[in-house]
Amino acid sequence: MGADDVAIVWELFKREFLRKYFPADVKNTKVVEFMELKQGNMLVAEYSAKFEALCVFSPHYN
Repeated sequence: MGADDVAIVWELFKREFLRKYFPADVKNTKVVEFMELKQGNMLVAEYSAKFEALCVFSPHYN
């Protein structure tokens, strides 16, 4: 419930929360980090964990 007991739709809450507490420049930095992710010296498990953590920032992720 929001102010004055008004129900808030989850998508609206999520959008406003992310807008306020997760600025676009931070999100863009994460997108770039995801796009440039390389395994390098990481173990497959480490790479997989990093990939899964960053893929949510991809504009193609749903």
